[in-house]
Amino acid sequence: MSRFAGKSVIVTGGASGIGQAICLRLAGEGAQVYVLDLTAADGTIKAIVDAGGCGTAHECDVSDHSMVAKVIASIAEQTGIDVLVNNAGIAHIGNVETTTEADFDRLFSVNVKGVYNTLSATVPVMKAQQAGVILNLASIASSVGLTDRFAYSMTKGAVLTMTYSVARDYIDHGIRCNCVSPGRVHTPFVDQFLAENYPDDIDGMFDKLSKSQPIGRMGTAEEIAGLVAYLCSDDAAFITGANVPIDGGFVTLNT
Repeated sequence: MSRFAGKSVIVTGGASGIGQAICLRLAGEGAQVYVLDLTAADGTIKAIVDAGGCGTAHECDVSDHSMVAKVIASIAEQTGIDVLVNNAGIAHIGNVETTTEADFDRLFSVNVKGVYNTLSATVPVMKAQQAGVILNLASIASSVGLTDRFAYSMTKGAVLTMTYSVARDYIDHGIRCNCVSPGRVHTPFVDQFLAENYPDDIDGMFDKLSKSQPIGRMGTAEEIAGLVAYLCSDDAAFITGANVPIDGGFVTLNT
């Protein structure tokens, strides 16, 4: 497929996991992908180029407003911006009593302010073009209460409502804005979490976490990337202001 041929796409947090899968999928469909990540995304770019695609990496701290503005302005000057995928984010485990002020501020700076920073730099470009697509990564934590996810849920709730606001405010400027809400996805983060917290029962906990989705397994990064690609493409031209779950039935079948 070449749904993104000639399109300029920014993906934050594209060095690994879901973000990397999104980069590979969009590049595979013809996009020129600009990967913004705090850590080097050389592996992602190599995989894109090896597959015959086009991509460049930009080391960028999404929580740094001036840095984000500078990087995105340089991209916009070269090619314009057709698609922005806000994937960068960090996780945290804890309730309100165990979440420190430092934890709270750290989660907010990346997961909420990071999205604000990219939106504030990109929306004016898309508005001038009178066209553009924004896709934010929210979570099932934005829709249901999850145990020990106080700060994380706060940030993803903010991502959800920012999505609604941008979709409403810029619908007359040709800009679509949606978000996807994944359930538990098997990424290196999950493996690291299990190794650190359940070193004596990794397989047992993996099975338990997998079965918390009614479908009986975790999602894959590639499945999330497939949905993102659809929502960012012209195939989804009639969809804006939507929160699309991709959670193995977690929200609707567990409640």
